[in-house]
Amino acid sequence: MLISRISLHRFRRFDSVEWRPGPGLNLVVGENGAGKTSLLEALHLMAYGRSFRGRVRDGLVRQGAEDLEVFVEWLEHGDPALTRKRRAGLRHSGQAWKGRLDGQDVQQLGNLCAAIAVVTFEPGSHALISGGGESRRRFMDWALFHVEPDFLPLWRRYSRALKQRNALLKQGGSGATLDAWDRELGESGELLTLRRRAYLERLQDKAIPLAADIAPSLGMAALAFQPGWRRHEVPLADALLLSRERDRQYGYTSVGPHRADWQPEFDGLPGPQALSRGQAKLTALACLLAQAEDFADQRGEWPVIALDDLASELDRQHQHRILARLLDGHAQVLITVTEAPTLLEAWSPARFHVEHGAISPAE
Repeated sequence: MLISRISLHRFRRFDSVEWRPGPGLNLVVGENGAGKTSLLEALHLMAYGRSFRGRVRDGLVRQGAEDLEVFVEWLEHGDPALTRKRRAGLRHSGQAWKGRLDGQDVQQLGNLCAAIAVVTFEPGSHALISGGGESRRRFMDWALFHVEPDFLPLWRRYSRALKQRNALLKQGGSGATLDAWDRELGESGELLTLRRRAYLERLQDKAIPLAADIAPSLGMAALAFQPGWRRHEVPLADALLLSRERDRQYGYTSVGPHRADWQPEFDGLPGPQALSRGQAKLTALACLLAQAEDFADQRGEWPVIALDDLASELDRQHQHRILARLLDGHAQVLITVTEAPTLLEAWSPARFHVEHGAISPAE
């Protein structure tokens, strides 16, 4: 996957800007606050439907404007015999949005996001390890959205059933009605869980050696999956029945894949809570890079790799190991830096400079 053009309109400090990154390594250089992170943030918004720095209505729309617009053009190379040019656009006010994909209106934001594959590492990425379970569920589901075409309908099926069951719990629905939704939730939830477990097992095979390469002192030993109920004891449909009275009191469903999680396990450490912030970042990076490598194996092309302020997050040795691994795989890598590190010269990066709300090729 190769991004050929990104256009931003009324996005943070940019009124209107266009960026045409090249293949391979791209360096975006600029002072703090110049707007270089916003370029990666806009790409992340298109790929995930949200920013990694907050909600759209919390500062993404340029001051004084009603909405923002982002346009992306890219090439897909999954089939060696076919290169496909694609384009997508998103207009977002923070309340309402409108998207287009390859010239057609998009009714669901997930369909737009599923078209563009971007793996992002930024200063807040340690939350993947040290934060709550929601980000780790999204991490698993992002990969499955992209590599298994029938996963999105399954995820929506489970989400609809969960919404219906929660509504019935709040309304005091009858046992017979709840029985029907418990069956639907149980069936779709079991299938969803099988997909997640299989993915995490596959990812573990990549993440452990990758972590040993970039951060051998961590001693990552496993990625432990937690399905969201005691699956080794009872099927999900039975677990829902057993929790029904408690769920009636709470007004929501307390067991199921929407409560799933996973955690890295380490030799000599009690768990992720014992990691320093820097160790959590390295662990997150190992998992994200493993996810990118798995995507490449499954799809036949690499996702775009966006690395925000990499030099401040990792020392030179770690930077070199990571970039060598990515560029050997022919990924397009987009990096923001305040100053271009000399260690990157070996890869002849394309350079861009951001200043005063504009981006231009650097001399």
